[in-house]
Amino acid sequence: MTDHPASPGVPVLQATGIGKRFGAVEALTDVDFEVYASEVVGLVGDNGAGKSTLIKCLAGIHPVDAGSIAFEGRPVTIHSPKDATQLGIQTVYQDLALCDNLDVVANLFLGRESVDRMSASLNETEMERRAIDVLHSLSVNLPSVRTIIASLSGGQRQSVAISRAVMWNSKLVILDEPTAALGVAQTRQVLDLVRRLKQQGLGVIVISHNLADVFEVVDRIIVLRLGRRVGTFDVHATSPERVVAAITGAEFGEVAPAASPSNGGQPTGATA
Repeated sequence: MTDHPASPGVPVLQATGIGKRFGAVEALTDVDFEVYASEVVGLVGDNGAGKSTLIKCLAGIHPVDAGSIAFEGRPVTIHSPKDATQLGIQTVYQDLALCDNLDVVANLFLGRESVDRMSASLNETEMERRAIDVLHSLSVNLPSVRTIIASLSGGQRQSVAISRAVMWNSKLVILDEPTAALGVAQTRQVLDLVRRLKQQGLGVIVISHNLADVFEVVDRIIVLRLGRRVGTFDVHATSPERVVAAITGAEFGEVAPAASPSNGGQPTGATA
């Protein structure tokens, strides 16, 4: 999925010592975060833990006050969402940013429409072909690529938003509460899509309060509490109770340590 793949073992994105303040409020303190290609990382924490702030720093909405970010092993500075997009970082927020009155094709190409140079009109045929190709590659089933967004189900709308995120040379996709307010069947559709993103070699970050969904689809869970990284868990070797204990700060056995610069930001391999 990349023109210049990262070296084996190098995170597609590695943030080190991230700090962010809003006036007197210290939203993030010395936070390390990493995600690898073909890996799904769950980012969890209570309200106010710093999840949204960290994601907005990675997406270029908030400049960091301290720390550094590397992308595919190269130091980068992300000043704006445009910088993040050019690197290959795409974020799908809860509101999805879809235009309900437009069809699927128009939403996939919103702001990036293909224009026929000869006629100076939209190349509808080419856009439709590319839309069908990307939806097919992700096994997204829709009535038609010409279906108006307003007539789609919640799961289908989420799938369109995610498909748009991966169309443009994406290497890392950030999903903010992707299953919120979805029914059982729609949630299954979205979780299956997350798995396909991983299979295609992308790094995926899933922010969610639904631990059942998190445990079903992610490889590692990183816990933030009060603006600090307090736990890193391998989902195959831990339990929801231990993750909840890390989220709340409750005493429940040994809370897994976070990765640190001393180990190169590698997963700690915390186990239950």
